[in-house]
Amino acid sequence: MAVKTHNDIDVDRLIKVFSEESSRLGVDYADLRIERVRFNRIELREGVLTTVSGMDYGLAVRVYHNGAFGFAFSSVLNVESIRRALANAYSMAKSARSKLPKPFLFESAESYYEHPVHESIENVPIDTKARDLLELDKLLSEKPFVRSRTVYYYEAVEERYYASTEDRRLGERRELVYIAASVFGQQEGVRGSSIVTNGTIKGYYLWRKMSIEEFAEKALQRLESQLKAKPPKSGNFPVVLAPETVGVFVHEAFGHLAEADLVAAGSALQGKKGQEVAAPIVTIVDDPSIDDGFGTLRYDDEGVKTAKAVIVENGVHKQVMTDRVHATLLDEEPTGNARAESFRYPPIVRMRNTIMLPGDATFEEMLEDIEFGYYIVSTAGGQTNLDGSFQVGVREAYEIVNGELGAPVRNLSITGNTLETLRNIDMVGKDFRLFYGRCGKGQVVFVSDGGPHVRVKKMTVGGRA
Repeated sequence: MAVKTHNDIDVDRLIKVFSEESSRLGVDYADLRIERVRFNRIELREGVLTTVSGMDYGLAVRVYHNGAFGFAFSSVLNVESIRRALANAYSMAKSARSKLPKPFLFESAESYYEHPVHESIENVPIDTKARDLLELDKLLSEKPFVRSRTVYYYEAVEERYYASTEDRRLGERRELVYIAASVFGQQEGVRGSSIVTNGTIKGYYLWRKMSIEEFAEKALQRLESQLKAKPPKSGNFPVVLAPETVGVFVHEAFGHLAEADLVAAGSALQGKKGQEVAAPIVTIVDDPSIDDGFGTLRYDDEGVKTAKAVIVENGVHKQVMTDRVHATLLDEEPTGNARAESFRYPPIVRMRNTIMLPGDATFEEMLEDIEFGYYIVSTAGGQTNLDGSFQVGVREAYEIVNGELGAPVRNLSITGNTLETLRNIDMVGKDFRLFYGRCGKGQVVFVSDGGPHVRVKKMTVGGRA
């Protein structure tokens, strides 16, 4: 494989030893991941700046033998670590009682891919980044109703290499930048909070996507609307969901139901392949090829070439997101959805860029025949269950009165059933936005989600403390 040999990591040498040792042990299947991540974290709390810089690297080995997997990792990258990890993983697999099907196998392949960037984060001095964040913090502090503020910035250069007993030799390099700003405020006895995030895999590109001034204005406007808001009415109402809320919904309330391990465990999508689960105007995909998404990857952490998973097409459930084992278990095509937080974890089924595709409606058309309803801009966490039920808090929302946006409302929540909500969608907008964040499922990975504006004929709306 045409990869770089670093001063501290001879990737080709480690892969060669892995292949020789796997063959000597006679394993049914094995794979190796080598990772090196160079990162910077900058945090401002009430204007006080702290920075952390570092490098994290290591290797992980999985062995499949006689119906079971063994897993081992090491933060030492040398020949002895490879041998020891293989021996430990092989021993675990031999002693395990589980009987999993043999993972989906592929032909040999060699590939090394570097994601393109506009300006590498490695070429921008850390003090330039700190100055940009201090300017953002200054703008956030200027409103009298702001009581507390935090700015969090993370950047990383990720280098990942993969090898398997199928003679697959793969490498991938990308840069990732993430920012989140939180502001808390109080005015006339009313408290509120606002969180705004952004991200990119195109280098130091954040402020070309959204300027520092625009980012601060969005965070402050969201907070100010809460402080001026009134309590909501409770009941069933038509609702227009903004792209940010649609993204959260398709990821949290729906996407997890379509992860193959949770489908096998009995999620609301189990047994529904080929059935209508949403309105005919709804198409939802998990797409690893989107331009500048946190889930944009050429290969997953099992060395599988990533492919678009068409979860719902024109209302009909088509695919689930799979790893190698669950593709075999559920008789599905591999989609390349196996991801691991780092070399310290085995890969599991995870989302990448989960989105609802645009339709043909305008925002004005969605509002015009609503006598009373709600426009929900952003959420504030919630709970979803395998049966598809959900309850989500709302951070920013407005009344819709006689086809026009009305007063802001606070302490709002929405509840319902995911599939019922998808069937109640009667308009899908022609716009589209992508959002950036992190998702936890025992492990934390960076993901993107998004979609257009969407209108739901009715949702259960209530107040919350």
